[in-house]
Amino acid sequence: MIEVLLSKGRDEPLESFDVIYERHVSMLYRVCFSYMKNAPEAEDVVADVFVKLLAHGLKFQNTEHEKAWLLRTAINLCKDRLKHWWRKRADIDDYCNLECEGGFMETETMKAVMELPNRYKDVIYLYYYEGYSSTEVAEILKKPPSTILNHLSEARKLLRGVLENE
Repeated sequence: MIEVLLSKGRDEPLESFDVIYERHVSMLYRVCFSYMKNAPEAEDVVADVFVKLLAHGLKFQNTEHEKAWLLRTAINLCKDRLKHWWRKRADIDDYCNLECEGGFMETETMKAVMELPNRYKDVIYLYYYEGYSSTEVAEILKKPPSTILNHLSEARKLLRGVLENE
């Protein structure tokens, strides 16, 4: 077991890396998979997130701060990988029909959410699947709350249109 200097608060004891890993790994995998569209790359990004956590030796205020930092780091790393020059050489059609392990992409609703543009997908995922409020989503994505509410509304309209047609 690896001990890391991650504290839940000033008066609370330190947590081990293993506990933090187990608490967040599946959530981070789902977020990374929604960006990367394939399991190996999603796993690589999740590993990179935890490497960053170990390298920085962060102290979090509480579990929500911990979760928000991990989510923001995962999203940023995914976006960085997607901007990499090598990704521009790959054919995006190669990734369209991949399925996620563990049944994450099995519902029609989730498939429709994954097809949304990133600005909508992020908001819908964090709001409905991770249970954050619109204010918390705004803080995580570093956008005004009004923008988040607009994106939620627009995404719902898009999803309604897609799901009613099927």
